[in-house]
Amino acid sequence: MTVSKNINNPVGMGGGQRKKLSRAERQNNGPHRNRDRQAAADQKAELVRKMREKAGAAEGAGQAGDDTAQS
Repeated sequence: MTVSKNINNPVGMGGGQRKKLSRAERQNNGPHRNRDRQAAADQKAELVRKMREKAGAAEGAGQAGDDTAQS
């Protein structure tokens, strides 16, 4: 039996037709990856926002403590 080296050629795959994969999908850059990347970007933005809020709160508390110490 012939061994196929082309992923879009179903010869040797045994079992009917196979969906033709685009070049991007073969490299794992298909449309599903765009959603994954967007979700990761959203998570990162949320994390950065939380970190900035914490830093701002800590900075505000530190400044308030400095003001009372100087009086």
